[in-house]
Amino acid sequence: MATGITRSDSGVGPFRYNIVTLFFAGAIAVIVFQHGAIAILNALGYAQPPFGYAKTQPWGVPQIWSFAFWGGIWGIVFGLVESRFPQGIGYYVAAFLFGAIFPVLVLWFVVFPLKGQPIAAGWNVTRMWVQIVHHGAWGLGTGILLRWRG
Repeated sequence: MATGITRSDSGVGPFRYNIVTLFFAGAIAVIVFQHGAIAILNALGYAQPPFGYAKTQPWGVPQIWSFAFWGGIWGIVFGLVESRFPQGIGYYVAAFLFGAIFPVLVLWFVVFPLKGQPIAAGWNVTRMWVQIVHHGAWGLGTGILLRWRG
């Protein structure tokens, strides 16, 4: 199993890329693309600063590494559906939309309630669109990383 960001030559199974590649593309996309978008939104006054190091529960892992881990898990999910994305520029639009829709819905309706937070960012429109934009940036980044060497 290759560990770089390369297309799987086997063509066997539901993935066009191996799972390790998908995981690392998703994790790197969090650090570079998602938190890059957060940095821009922060400079505009719409988001908290990127690269949070507050400890997460229950293991006390810094937020950025928790986010990168979950970005990697979502990268694997991305790999299950990205073969259905259109070709050309439509691929990148679909990648952005994947990130803007699916992880955000899970965040709003599963993660927030589990953490005792209000669903859908408390229906705060500013927080909602900021989450859509930076998760969309993650999806776009994951797609770019997969296509970069694919």
